[in-house]
Amino acid sequence: MRKIVLYIAMSLDGYVADKNGNVDWLSGDFSDPENVGSYTEFYESVDTIIMGWRTYYQIATELAPTDWPYKGKQSFVITHREVENQSEISFYRRNLPELIKNLKEKEGKNIWICGGAEIAQQLIKADLIDEFCFSIIPTILGSGVKLLPTLQSEEKLKLIKTASYNGIVDLVYERR
Repeated sequence: MRKIVLYIAMSLDGYVADKNGNVDWLSGDFSDPENVGSYTEFYESVDTIIMGWRTYYQIATELAPTDWPYKGKQSFVITHREVENQSEISFYRRNLPELIKNLKEKEGKNIWICGGAEIAQQLIKADLIDEFCFSIIPTILGSGVKLLPTLQSEEKLKLIKTASYNGIVDLVYERR
C-alpha cells in the first residue's frame, strides 16, 4: 500500500519558513555542496504531491516561475480559492483527510506531503502520516512558521534511517 510521507526541511528549532515566509535559508553549510543528499532517491519514490496554496504560490511565483519542478507527478494544491485545474495540478477545495484516504487506496507510488506547515499539521493531527522525513538545516531561526502542531497526546515514532550531508541531517521515522 502507498505511504503518506511528510518529507520536509526545517531549521534546527523546527521552523519551515522564517517570520516573513521566506525559505532562502534552506541550504547546507557548504562543506559538501555537490552532495544533494536524499532528495533524488526520495523524489523517485513518489508520484503524487500534496501542498498548500502558500507553498504552491511560492514555487510558482518565486522559486520556479517559468518551469513547474514536479512535471510527471500529479500535484494537489489544497486551497479555498476557485482556480482552474491544470494538466498535472489539481486545486482541491474539499476535505483534506478524505483526499488522502482516497489517494492511499489507489495504485501507485508514495504520496509526498510537500508543504506547508498547515497541511502537515492537519494530517499529523488526523494521524494520516505514515513516514516522517525531516531534513534538519544547520540554521536557528528563532521564529517563523512552526512545523509541528500542539497535539492532545504524544505521537510515538521509530527511527528507521539517518544520513548527513553538507551539514544537513536527515531523520526518517515511522509511526510505532
